Amino acid sequence: MQLTLGPVLYHWPPDRWRDFYYRIADEAPVGTVVLGEVVCSKRTPFKQDHIAGVVERLEAAGKRVLHASLILVSLPRERRQTRELMGAQDAEVEINDLTCLASLAEKPFAVGPFVNVYNEAAAGFLAERGAMRICLPPELALPTVATIAAALPQLAIEVFAFGKIPLAISARCYHARAHNLTRDNCRFVCEQDPDGMPVTTIDGAGFLSVNGVQTLSHGCTSLLLDIPALRKAGVASLRLSPQDCDMVAVARLFREVIDGEIGPAEGERRLSEIYPDVPLANGFLHGAAGHVRMGASGAGLGEMC
Repeated sequence: MQLTLGPVLYHWPPDRWRDFYYRIADEAPVGTVVLGEVVCSKRTPFKQDHIAGVVERLEAAGKRVLHASLILVSLPRERRQTRELMGAQDAEVEINDLTCLASLAEKPFAVGPFVNVYNEAAAGFLAERGAMRICLPPELALPTVATIAAALPQLAIEVFAFGKIPLAISARCYHARAHNLTRDNCRFVCEQDPDGMPVTTIDGAGFLSVNGVQTLSHGCTSLLLDIPALRKAGVASLRLSPQDCDMVAVARLFREVIDGEIGPAEGERRLSEIYPDVPLANGFLHGAAGHVRMGASGAGLGEMC
């Protein structure tokens, strides 16, 4: 079982973004790294000058690099950028919007967790068009994951195993609206929240996180307790979504659990120390509400709140 590092979903300062990937290249036990701005195209220019250097550093370290598309392609410039990315012969790509299929020129590709692959028919449709690997949506239950993996053994099936859960994407920027700004004049206020802007209920309980035009969960997915079941289900890779914590330590922890060096329960205990004050959950994988934390046996361990 391999590890994949997903794209940074948040708007981190350019130097921090670059240095994060440099450290991943040098220290993190991940085989594949997904790069690119997937949430808001307005953020892309901040990273542009660093992408070539980051790719070079990652590939020199033996990492496979996938270039990700936007989740929501709508504006003319976004369509143009998507066509250019999909047509680049020297770049392996991960699609997050089905409009990308029209520009792929029959080359192999990966599919990100933002495409609604909910069954083996959808996965088969993409495989016929050249998909080599699919990161399934984080809301799928384990039996569905196992069914898709068994039906399409030629695909590398990946699951979203760590990070705040992506729930929705919009053409409107709620981050800007919260600061009485518009999306066109947002002043990039999302940079103020490197782990998303917390949203609470009227009772003060943690509810969601806002990341520009994206809505995420309040708590964090952790499938450490489920690694034995995921391996049995035929999952080839686990995806770690970067959060505002030590992601090298997170990757090492997942690697140790996968390799049997420590037990899943001990791994989750340590993860709570690496990423404190953020509740962990795995309810979706067990067919329960996403904010619920379940044991490997399916017994409830509490809720993220």
